[in-house]
Amino acid sequence: MKVGILGAGRIAEVISNTLRAMAEAECYAIASRTLEKAQAFASEHGFAKAYGSYEELLQDPEVELVYIATPHSHHYECMKMCIRAHKPVLCEKSFTVNAKQAREIAELATKEQVFVTEAIWPRYMPSRNMINEVLASGVIGNVKMMTANLSYVIDHKARIVDPALAGGALLDVGVYGINFMLMHLGKDIERIESTVQMTDRGVDGQESITVTYKDGTMAVLTHGIFVRSDRKGIFYGDKGYVIVENINNPECIEIYDTNDNLIEKKDVPAQITGYEYEFLEAKRCLEEGKLQSDSMPLAETVYMMELMDGIRKDWGLVYPGEE
Repeated sequence: MKVGILGAGRIAEVISNTLRAMAEAECYAIASRTLEKAQAFASEHGFAKAYGSYEELLQDPEVELVYIATPHSHHYECMKMCIRAHKPVLCEKSFTVNAKQAREIAELATKEQVFVTEAIWPRYMPSRNMINEVLASGVIGNVKMMTANLSYVIDHKARIVDPALAGGALLDVGVYGINFMLMHLGKDIERIESTVQMTDRGVDGQESITVTYKDGTMAVLTHGIFVRSDRKGIFYGDKGYVIVENINNPECIEIYDTNDNLIEKKDVPAQITGYEYEFLEAKRCLEEGKLQSDSMPLAETVYMMELMDGIRKDWGLVYPGEE
Protein backbone atom coordinates (compact mmCIF):
# COMPACT_ATOMS: atom_id res chain seq x y z
CA MET A 1 0.00 0.00 0.00
CA LYS A 2 1.57 3.26 -1.15
CA VAL A 3 1.12 5.94 1.49
CA GLY A 4 1.29 9.68 0.98
CA ILE A 5 1.73 12.04 3.93
CA LEU A 6 0.49 15.63 4.12
CA GLY A 7 2.79 17.59 6.41
CA ALA A 8 6.47 17.03 7.15
CA GLY A 9 6.66 17.61 10.89
CA ARG A 10 7.46 15.39 13.87
CA ILE A 11 4.49 13.04 13.54
CA ALA A 12 5.36 12.50 9.87
CA GLU A 13 8.81 11.32 10.98
CA VAL A 14 7.28 8.76 13.33
CA ILE A 15 4.91 7.54 10.63
CA SER A 16 7.78 7.29 8.16
CA ASN A 17 9.81 5.17 10.59
CA THR A 18 6.78 2.92 11.02
CA LEU A 19 6.11 2.49 7.31
CA ARG A 20 9.73 1.70 6.49
CA ALA A 21 9.60 -1.27 8.86
CA MET A 22 6.32 -2.63 7.47
CA ALA A 23 5.98 -5.17 4.69
CA GLU A 24 2.36 -4.17 4.06
CA ALA A 25 2.91 -0.45 3.38
CA GLU A 26 5.55 1.90 2.04
CA CYS A 27 6.69 5.50 2.23
CA TYR A 28 5.71 6.67 -1.21
CA ALA A 29 5.01 10.43 -1.25
CA ILE A 30 5.48 13.39 1.07
CA ALA A 31 3.98 16.86 0.64
CA SER A 32 4.94 20.03 2.47
CA ARG A 33 4.35 23.76 2.09
CA THR A 34 7.60 24.09 0.14
CA LEU A 35 9.18 21.71 -2.34
CA GLU A 36 12.56 22.15 -0.67
CA LYS A 37 11.26 20.91 2.68
CA ALA A 38 9.45 18.00 1.04
CA GLN A 39 12.56 16.99 -0.93
CA ALA A 40 14.74 17.12 2.18
CA PHE A 41 12.23 15.00 4.09
CA ALA A 42 11.91 12.51 1.22
CA SER A 43 15.68 12.14 1.00
CA GLU A 44 16.07 11.56 4.73
CA HIS A 45 13.16 9.15 5.11
CA GLY A 46 13.20 7.24 1.84
CA PHE A 47 10.16 8.57 -0.02
CA ALA A 48 9.91 8.04 -3.76
CA LYS A 49 8.08 11.32 -4.39
CA ALA A 50 8.21 14.81 -2.92
CA TYR A 51 5.62 17.52 -3.56
CA GLY A 52 5.59 21.22 -2.74
CA SER A 53 1.81 21.31 -2.31
CA TYR A 54 -0.86 19.00 -0.95
CA GLU A 55 -2.83 19.29 -4.17
CA GLU A 56 0.03 17.82 -6.21
CA LEU A 57 0.29 14.77 -3.98
CA LEU A 58 -3.45 14.17 -4.25
CA GLN A 59 -3.19 14.22 -8.03
CA ASP A 60 -0.69 11.35 -7.97
CA PRO A 61 -2.60 8.20 -9.09
CA GLU A 62 -0.12 5.94 -7.26
CA VAL A 63 -1.11 7.21 -3.79
CA GLU A 64 -3.42 4.64 -2.21
CA LEU A 65 -3.80 6.10 1.29
CA VAL A 66 -3.19 9.60 2.66
CA TYR A 67 -2.00 10.24 6.21
CA ILE A 68 -2.80 13.76 7.40
CA ALA A 69 -0.01 14.93 9.72
CA THR A 70 -0.78 18.66 9.82
CA PRO A 71 -1.84 20.67 12.92
CA HIS A 72 -5.41 20.15 14.20
CA SER A 73 -6.55 23.42 12.66
CA HIS A 74 -5.74 22.15 9.15
CA HIS A 75 -7.29 18.66 9.34
CA TYR A 76 -10.75 19.73 8.17
CA GLU A 77 -9.57 21.39 4.94
CA CYS A 78 -7.01 18.65 4.25
CA MET A 79 -9.64 15.92 4.60
CA LYS A 80 -12.03 17.75 2.29
CA MET A 81 -9.28 17.95 -0.32
CA CYS A 82 -8.55 14.23 0.02
CA ILE A 83 -12.19 13.19 -0.18
CA ARG A 84 -12.81 15.31 -3.27
CA ALA A 85 -9.74 13.69 -4.84
CA HIS A 86 -11.15 10.29 -3.82
CA LYS A 87 -8.11 9.42 -1.73
CA PRO A 88 -8.67 7.23 1.37
CA VAL A 89 -7.70 9.04 4.58
CA LEU A 90 -6.08 8.32 7.92
CA CYS A 91 -6.24 11.61 9.84
CA GLU A 92 -4.08 12.32 12.87
CA LYS A 93 -5.93 13.19 16.08
CA SER A 94 -7.63 15.36 17.00
CA PHE A 95 -9.79 14.61 13.96
CA THR A 96 -11.04 18.18 13.60
CA VAL A 97 -11.32 21.33 15.72
CA ASN A 98 -14.96 20.65 16.62
CA ALA A 99 -17.93 18.34 16.11
CA LYS A 100 -19.48 20.50 13.38
CA GLN A 101 -16.41 19.97 11.20
CA ALA A 102 -16.34 16.25 12.03
CA ARG A 103 -19.98 15.80 11.02
CA GLU A 104 -19.37 17.60 7.73
CA ILE A 105 -16.40 15.34 6.97
CA ALA A 106 -18.45 12.24 7.82
CA GLU A 107 -21.27 13.39 5.54
CA LEU A 108 -18.90 14.25 2.69
CA ALA A 109 -17.02 10.95 2.99
CA THR A 110 -20.31 9.04 2.90
CA LYS A 111 -21.56 11.01 -0.07
CA GLU A 112 -18.33 10.54 -2.04
CA GLN A 113 -17.88 6.93 -0.86
CA VAL A 114 -14.33 7.51 0.41
CA PHE A 115 -12.71 5.70 3.35
CA VAL A 116 -11.93 8.10 6.20
CA THR A 117 -10.89 7.29 9.76
CA GLU A 118 -9.21 8.97 12.71
CA ALA A 119 -5.67 7.82 13.45
CA ILE A 120 -6.06 7.58 17.23
CA TRP A 121 -3.59 4.72 17.62
CA PRO A 122 -4.70 3.05 20.91
CA ARG A 123 -8.03 2.28 19.23
CA TYR A 124 -6.26 -0.14 16.89
CA MET A 125 -3.76 -1.75 19.26
CA PRO A 126 -4.04 -5.31 20.65
CA SER A 127 -3.92 -3.78 24.15
CA ARG A 128 -7.47 -2.49 23.71
CA ASN A 129 -8.98 -5.98 23.63
CA MET A 130 -6.50 -7.25 26.22
CA ILE A 131 -7.67 -4.64 28.75
CA ASN A 132 -11.35 -5.27 28.01
CA GLU A 133 -10.88 -9.01 28.41
CA VAL A 134 -9.28 -8.53 31.83
CA LEU A 135 -12.12 -6.25 32.96
CA ALA A 136 -14.78 -8.62 31.60
CA SER A 137 -13.20 -11.63 33.32
CA GLY A 138 -14.33 -10.36 36.71
CA VAL A 139 -10.89 -10.82 38.22
CA ILE A 140 -11.13 -7.42 39.97
CA GLY A 141 -14.86 -7.68 40.48
CA ASN A 142 -17.27 -4.82 39.85
CA VAL A 143 -15.41 -1.81 38.44
CA LYS A 144 -16.77 1.42 39.93
CA MET A 145 -13.92 3.87 39.44
CA MET A 146 -11.23 4.69 36.90
CA THR A 147 -8.40 7.23 36.79
CA ALA A 148 -6.22 8.11 33.82
CA ASN A 149 -3.66 10.81 33.15
CA LEU A 150 -1.53 12.04 30.29
CA SER A 151 0.77 15.04 30.51
CA TYR A 152 4.02 16.02 28.82
CA VAL A 153 6.29 19.06 29.02
CA ILE A 154 5.21 20.49 25.67
CA ASP A 155 4.22 24.07 26.47
CA HIS A 156 7.36 25.26 24.64
CA LYS A 157 6.00 24.00 21.32
CA ALA A 158 4.43 26.78 19.28
CA ARG A 159 1.46 24.81 17.96
CA ILE A 160 0.54 23.55 21.43
CA VAL A 161 -0.13 27.04 22.82
CA ASP A 162 -1.42 28.76 19.68
CA PRO A 163 -5.21 29.29 19.63
CA ALA A 164 -5.10 29.72 15.83
CA LEU A 165 -3.77 26.14 15.58
CA ALA A 166 -6.41 24.78 18.00
CA GLY A 167 -3.79 24.38 20.70
CA GLY A 168 -4.15 23.31 24.30
CA ALA A 169 -4.00 20.11 26.31
CA LEU A 170 -7.48 18.79 25.50
CA LEU A 171 -7.17 18.30 21.74
CA ASP A 172 -3.57 17.15 21.92
CA VAL A 173 -3.33 14.82 24.94
CA GLY A 174 -6.79 14.94 26.50
CA VAL A 175 -8.16 13.13 23.47
CA TYR A 176 -6.22 10.06 24.66
CA GLY A 177 -7.64 10.11 28.17
CA ILE A 178 -11.20 10.45 26.90
CA ASN A 179 -10.67 7.71 24.30
CA PHE A 180 -9.22 5.44 26.96
CA MET A 181 -12.31 5.95 29.10
CA LEU A 182 -14.76 5.36 26.25
CA MET A 183 -12.96 2.24 25.01
CA HIS A 184 -13.14 0.57 28.39
CA LEU A 185 -16.13 2.06 30.22
CA GLY A 186 -18.44 2.88 27.32
CA LYS A 187 -20.69 5.87 26.64
CA ASP A 188 -23.57 5.57 29.11
CA ILE A 189 -22.61 8.92 30.64
CA GLU A 190 -24.78 10.96 32.99
CA ARG A 191 -22.70 14.11 33.41
CA ILE A 192 -19.25 15.64 32.92
CA GLU A 193 -17.64 18.23 35.20
CA SER A 194 -14.20 19.77 34.87
CA THR A 195 -11.68 22.24 36.20
CA VAL A 196 -9.17 23.99 33.94
CA GLN A 197 -6.10 26.20 34.12
CA MET A 198 -5.81 28.40 31.04
CA THR A 199 -2.53 29.67 29.60
CA ASP A 200 -1.76 33.32 28.95
CA ARG A 201 -2.44 32.60 25.26
CA GLY A 202 -5.99 31.54 26.06
CA VAL A 203 -5.83 27.77 25.59
CA ASP A 204 -6.16 25.06 28.24
CA GLY A 205 -2.86 24.26 29.94
CA GLN A 206 -4.06 21.55 32.28
CA GLU A 207 -7.39 20.13 33.36
CA SER A 208 -9.16 17.61 35.53
CA ILE A 209 -12.31 16.03 34.08
CA THR A 210 -14.72 13.99 36.19
CA VAL A 211 -17.18 11.79 34.31
CA THR A 212 -20.09 10.16 36.12
CA TYR A 213 -21.82 7.22 34.47
CA LYS A 214 -25.50 6.40 34.90
CA ASP A 215 -24.64 3.31 36.96
CA GLY A 216 -22.57 5.41 39.36
CA THR A 217 -19.14 4.51 37.95
CA MET A 218 -16.79 7.50 37.96
CA ALA A 219 -13.78 8.33 35.81
CA VAL A 220 -11.30 11.08 36.67
CA LEU A 221 -9.06 12.21 33.81
CA THR A 222 -6.17 14.66 34.07
CA HIS A 223 -4.22 16.14 31.16
CA GLY A 224 -1.62 18.85 30.80
CA ILE A 225 1.23 20.47 28.87
CA PHE A 226 3.48 21.65 31.72
CA VAL A 227 4.69 18.49 33.48
CA ARG A 228 5.48 14.82 32.82
CA SER A 229 2.88 12.53 34.37
CA ASP A 230 3.13 8.76 34.93
CA ARG A 231 0.53 8.21 32.15
CA LYS A 232 -1.20 5.39 34.04
CA GLY A 233 -4.77 4.22 33.61
CA ILE A 234 -6.17 2.45 36.66
CA PHE A 235 -9.44 0.54 37.03
CA TYR A 236 -10.68 -0.04 40.58
CA GLY A 237 -12.97 -2.95 41.46
CA ASP A 238 -14.27 -4.48 44.68
CA LYS A 239 -11.87 -7.45 44.29
CA GLY A 240 -8.76 -5.54 43.16
CA TYR A 241 -7.46 -3.11 40.60
CA VAL A 242 -5.79 -3.06 37.18
CA ILE A 243 -2.93 -0.73 36.23
CA VAL A 244 -2.30 0.02 32.56
CA GLU A 245 1.15 1.48 32.00
CA ASN A 246 0.97 4.39 29.54
CA ILE A 247 -2.53 5.00 28.20
CA ASN A 248 -0.96 6.66 25.15
CA ASN A 249 0.73 3.41 24.06
CA PRO A 250 0.03 0.67 26.64
CA GLU A 251 3.14 -1.28 27.64
CA CYS A 252 1.73 -3.76 30.14
CA ILE A 253 -1.32 -4.59 32.23
CA GLU A 254 -0.86 -5.40 35.92
CA ILE A 255 -3.61 -7.05 37.95
CA TYR A 256 -3.65 -6.67 41.77
CA ASP A 257 -5.89 -7.97 44.53
CA THR A 258 -7.28 -5.87 47.38
CA ASN A 259 -4.12 -6.52 49.43
CA ASP A 260 -1.93 -5.02 46.68
CA ASN A 261 -0.54 -8.43 45.69
CA LEU A 262 0.37 -8.69 42.01
CA ILE A 263 -1.82 -11.46 40.57
CA GLU A 264 -0.67 -11.28 36.97
CA LYS A 265 1.28 -9.08 34.58
CA LYS A 266 0.40 -9.09 30.89
CA ASP A 267 2.87 -7.62 28.41
CA VAL A 268 1.55 -6.30 25.11
CA PRO A 269 2.89 -7.84 21.87
CA ALA A 270 6.15 -6.49 20.44
CA GLN A 271 5.59 -3.64 18.03
CA ILE A 272 7.37 -1.40 15.54
CA THR A 273 6.10 1.88 16.99
CA GLY A 274 2.45 1.08 17.67
CA TYR A 275 1.27 3.10 14.70
CA GLU A 276 1.43 0.09 12.41
CA TYR A 277 -1.91 -1.23 13.65
CA GLU A 278 -3.89 1.66 12.19
CA PHE A 279 -2.25 1.13 8.80
CA LEU A 280 -2.94 -2.61 8.91
CA GLU A 281 -6.60 -1.95 9.66
CA ALA A 282 -6.86 0.69 6.95
CA LYS A 283 -5.35 -1.74 4.46
CA ARG A 284 -7.83 -4.47 5.47
CA CYS A 285 -10.74 -2.07 5.19
CA LEU A 286 -9.70 -0.91 1.73
CA GLU A 287 -9.22 -4.49 0.55
CA GLU A 288 -12.67 -5.39 1.85
CA GLY A 289 -14.28 -2.31 0.33
CA LYS A 290 -15.20 -0.74 3.67
CA LEU A 291 -15.65 3.01 3.97
CA GLN A 292 -15.10 3.16 7.73
CA SER A 293 -12.94 1.51 10.35
CA ASP A 294 -14.53 -0.94 12.77
CA SER A 295 -12.16 0.23 15.51
CA MET A 296 -12.96 3.93 15.10
CA PRO A 297 -16.20 4.51 13.13
CA LEU A 298 -16.90 8.08 12.12
CA ALA A 299 -19.89 8.21 14.47
CA GLU A 300 -17.52 7.48 17.37
CA THR A 301 -15.18 10.25 16.23
CA VAL A 302 -18.09 12.70 16.02
CA TYR A 303 -19.16 11.65 19.54
CA MET A 304 -15.62 12.28 20.80
CA MET A 305 -15.61 15.74 19.27
CA GLU A 306 -19.04 16.48 20.79
CA LEU A 307 -17.74 15.58 24.26
CA MET A 308 -14.73 17.86 23.83
CA ASP A 309 -16.92 20.65 22.46
CA GLY A 310 -19.05 20.42 25.60
CA ILE A 311 -16.01 20.55 27.87
CA ARG A 312 -14.57 23.56 26.01
CA LYS A 313 -17.95 25.30 26.18
CA ASP A 314 -17.86 25.02 29.97
CA TRP A 315 -14.43 26.68 29.90
CA GLY A 316 -15.41 29.38 27.43
CA LEU A 317 -12.66 28.20 25.09
CA VAL A 318 -13.50 29.19 21.51
CA TYR A 319 -10.89 28.93 18.77
CA PRO A 320 -10.49 31.62 16.11
CA GLY A 321 -12.93 31.03 13.27
CA GLU A 322 -15.40 29.04 15.35
CA GLU A 323 -18.99 30.24 15.57
